[in-house]
Amino acid sequence: MAPFEALYGRRCRNPSYADLKRKPDEFAVGDYVLLRVSPMKGVMRFGNKGKLSPKFIGPYELKRYVPDKSHVLDPEPLDLDENLSYEEKPIKILDFKVRSTRRKDIKMVKGLWANQRTQEGVELIEMIMNARNEICMNIWIE
Repeated sequence: MAPFEALYGRRCRNPSYADLKRKPDEFAVGDYVLLRVSPMKGVMRFGNKGKLSPKFIGPYELKRYVPDKSHVLDPEPLDLDENLSYEEKPIKILDFKVRSTRRKDIKMVKGLWANQRTQEGVELIEMIMNARNEICMNIWIE
């Protein structure tokens, strides 16, 4: 039952402009398809920026997927709170540098977090790290 029907006990008088005769698209192996790209403001994709960025890319040929056990990922369990959030804890500091603006120097720290799999790390401002967690300073001093 539609919300309008539930409120007023009758059907809505506005016409529905949806295409009622539209059928879902069906594809077969070997068909050529275009992939839709979601535009992002200010991001250059495929050599063009803004209005000129393509909405679709391709064509790509559809191929049959062959299942393989190595494609399945085992998720690592996370310690979630009652509001379904978790706390990120830093493990070690990978790199440190100072970026200078006209008026002040900003200390940048690249750290490895507990829930990351790679050694890349994420750059953070030292002030934010100090405010979030005192463990960062303990690691930095050691």
